[in-house]
Amino acid sequence: MKHTVRFLILFLLLIETLNYNCYSQDTTKSLPDGTNGFYFNARAADSEFAINKKDLAPNEFVGSTAMFRIGAGYIGDFTAYAQSKVFKQQMDSANLDLSPHYQTRDFRMLFSGRFLKTKRYIAYKFAYMYDGDAKVWLVRETGLTIGVPELKGHIFIGRTKEGFSMIKVMNGHSGINNERQMALDPIPILADGIKYFGYLPKSRIFMNLGAYTDLLSKGQSFSTFSSQYDARIGWLPVYNNNTNKILHVAFNFRYGKPLNNQFTIKSRPESNPTPQLINTGKFETNGATSIGGEWYYRSGRFMVGSEVITHNFYSKDSSTLHFYGGDLTFSYFFTKTSRPYNTTGNIFGFVPVHKSVFKGGWGEWEGVLHASTFNLNSGYIHGGQMTRVTAMVNWYVSKTSRMEFIYGYGVLDRFNLKGNVQFFEARLQITIM
Repeated sequence: MKHTVRFLILFLLLIETLNYNCYSQDTTKSLPDGTNGFYFNARAADSEFAINKKDLAPNEFVGSTAMFRIGAGYIGDFTAYAQSKVFKQQMDSANLDLSPHYQTRDFRMLFSGRFLKTKRYIAYKFAYMYDGDAKVWLVRETGLTIGVPELKGHIFIGRTKEGFSMIKVMNGHSGINNERQMALDPIPILADGIKYFGYLPKSRIFMNLGAYTDLLSKGQSFSTFSSQYDARIGWLPVYNNNTNKILHVAFNFRYGKPLNNQFTIKSRPESNPTPQLINTGKFETNGATSIGGEWYYRSGRFMVGSEVITHNFYSKDSSTLHFYGGDLTFSYFFTKTSRPYNTTGNIFGFVPVHKSVFKGGWGEWEGVLHASTFNLNSGYIHGGQMTRVTAMVNWYVSKTSRMEFIYGYGVLDRFNLKGNVQFFEARLQITIM
């Protein structure tokens, strides 16, 4: 209850700020449509997106007080396996069955826009998604983005990504790999609350700060904490658009109170159609912290990056549990493009396609090598450890279409056995922004 009160106080203070401290409108080139990689581009006409129909994309509409955009996304996955004899024994022990199949990962509709005549930048967003795994419809990132130029950033109120980890914050449709690394799974994909994200251009320091509660989300599958607080603070030691070089480093910290003082960690091996192969089962805990570091270096077509994370669960009746993991990613574009970086959210965004297949080009081609591990063994918990190495090719067919061709080799250490499995995967992705 006290966390809910704190959240409401923060909300009221924010409203007071908006009522009595209005500043001029934010006129940066990239204006955030939420927090995870969609943007409104400032128009040539004027800073208020004046009614200049030539500036509008086909899925954008403008009125006298606001502009509106419709978007959609679809991801479908095909997965097949080659299992070792020991791995099949482990699947029998876990009562799991791995068989080749195609599955819709998700289908989502996006509705967003921004108000044109407010003194302060205000954007709105609503997203609704069909989860192909759970077979349910869910409200995704939904809320208001409010410019706070006096704090060199923006505030989001509503349902959003917490702000822990670049890869977790990035839009799932703009990811480098086919799935986020396993060690990020204990952190919910969404939370309801308030988040500040900002960037100080002179010092090149950026921040994501968030406070969340389950006041509205309790009972939903992603709501595993009753309250949580996040901080992501980083620096760009190298940020040179002329040489196309970026070095990004950040520290992540998170504190959360598990719902009903219980928690379960389970993780898929970076393959959405595949069941959770490592699983702690339910355990007692009254508090949890997650600590992580991230770094990424991009030079032209080449990029390398890594994130490491430890999750600590505390209990009055037993010792602290520690679960840890991390990854390493290499990316190289065979065509003349690179993954763009935006300081509005300090994340990598959607890859620009210079000439799509539908216009006589080759699209853009990217090779990726990814290695990751997640260990769910600690104290009396024996949830297993999964390690996976993935090689994949991303084909950006057009601005809206992407295909992925994926090979993965995984090693599962669980049930006092160590087995291996090979993944043969393909993904079709369509994104209309």
